[in-house]
Amino acid sequence: MSAMPPDPGLDAVVVVPARDEEERIGACLHALADQHYVEPGAFEVVLVLDHCCDATGQRALRAASEHPSMPLILLESGTPGAGHARRLGMDYACERLLAAGRPEGLIASTDADSRVSPDWLAIQLLLAREGARAIGGRIELDPHEAATLSPAVLEARGVHAAQRLSSVRARTSRQRPNLVDDGSGHHQFSGASLAVTARTYLEVGGLPVGEALEDEALERALEDRGIQILRSSLVQVTTSARTEGRASRGLARDLALGDWRARRSFRTAEFSAEQLLARKTGTISVILPAREVASTVGEIVASVTALREVGLIDEILVIDAASEDGTAEVAAAHGASVLQEDDLLSEYGPARGKGDAMWRALSVAQGDFVVFLDADTSDFDQSFVVGLLGPLLTDPAIRFVKGAFLRPLRVGNTVLPGQGGRVTELVARPLLNIYAPHLAGFDQPLAGELAARADLLRCLSFPAGYGVEIANLIDAARLAGIDALAQVDLGTRQNRHQPLRDLSAMSYAVMVAAGSRLHDAGLPPPPAPGPLALPPRPGETAIELRQVTVTERPPLAGLLGSLPGVPDLPPASLA
Repeated sequence: MSAMPPDPGLDAVVVVPARDEEERIGACLHALADQHYVEPGAFEVVLVLDHCCDATGQRALRAASEHPSMPLILLESGTPGAGHARRLGMDYACERLLAAGRPEGLIASTDADSRVSPDWLAIQLLLAREGARAIGGRIELDPHEAATLSPAVLEARGVHAAQRLSSVRARTSRQRPNLVDDGSGHHQFSGASLAVTARTYLEVGGLPVGEALEDEALERALEDRGIQILRSSLVQVTTSARTEGRASRGLARDLALGDWRARRSFRTAEFSAEQLLARKTGTISVILPAREVASTVGEIVASVTALREVGLIDEILVIDAASEDGTAEVAAAHGASVLQEDDLLSEYGPARGKGDAMWRALSVAQGDFVVFLDADTSDFDQSFVVGLLGPLLTDPAIRFVKGAFLRPLRVGNTVLPGQGGRVTELVARPLLNIYAPHLAGFDQPLAGELAARADLLRCLSFPAGYGVEIANLIDAARLAGIDALAQVDLGTRQNRHQPLRDLSAMSYAVMVAAGSRLHDAGLPPPPAPGPLALPPRPGETAIELRQVTVTERPPLAGLLGSLPGVPDLPPASLA
């Protein structure tokens, strides 16, 4: 929309990015129009439409027609994302202020799902006249929407706020005594309430471009140039506490993650075999892929057999990888049915790894529910099985459960608490935080212990190797929705650790599996992956070219159409 030349008395331009906000944009604009102590013509509003598919623009024009003294300018963003939209609006706002001869004028911004207080702009203009170059307002959650969140979410938000405030205070090198408010009251500098002068905006090179988290990037840019952010508790905004946001990252995503974790995280102590037996609605199979684990598999099978004897478990399958240490014999002696992985779905050739064994086991497992256990766990306890089954049997909305546990690292006779799970911490967790933040709440995304409805598992494709755990997690969330997934704290798990060189191969498989699934979130899909190049071993000169299994097995639901009880699951949004 074209705009008239700026009013000579223009002091501020308010930028509001909006994507599909027809239900909320009216309240946002009405609050801006109701600014006290600001003269007509002293500010205007720039609404940047971020690829809206609803009537946000029409609703905005309708609201503006009720306030003719508040000029409203509509812009269309060319690149999707709140960050790009806010950048477009702030660039335009800077041009307007400079055209009005007001380099010290204020570029202010809020969000379309927020409502500013009546003195929001007047106080910021006062602070700017007192010398503030960048201002962060105090942002509170809408109390009615916040009441729908788990109390644990609000408690965690308070803890996080205290940590951020401490960090802000530590980074502030000196106070500015000429400012009205020294900013010690809160930590926030967020898109819901931030402002900079036009001169400052030019000095930092504008708003750093990105799809989201542009406010954090601007904060860093200001601090890098020694420009203090005044975080004033007098500048107040109320923002939505919804968990379905428009940006890929931000407050709504954080609230959704915290709310999911509060509702979908359990402890094994919450469940008992007797309780689950009373809630049992179908048959249950326990599957253990096994390779050279004669020293641990017997204890595990014996514990599960005890649950079979009381009626909770119906089937125990050990899928052996032609172990030469007596794994099959030990497992059979303790009560498991032992099958060789190469004998299952043999038309697909020899099995190529743990994921392949899991996939083949599903073709013969009889249970309506399936529990997968690692067979190399020391000090196994049957509460592992009870804990994994607990959410599935007590809440029909839950379809997939991951184990969570502390992972100590044993080095000789020394045990290092919390130092296990190296591939999880160095590869899987960063990948999920960047490209699948809705899954970042899982403590152990690569846990081999999981339980799920068999019908869901048969709708998943299975990487044949070590990529299977992250693939199952991503695919289950995509098919069933994040609210159908849960995790259970199983305490402490001690299993055998692989050499660092072998962990490189595991990490490679994890990255390939994730890359083939998260390209729509920005992770480039892997090209045809070749062998993993490793540096020469000590005493050798040639690099090692290790073949890492990245083969994918198709969903059994399509392969074996005659399997009973396989549902036609609708795709669910990654959000």
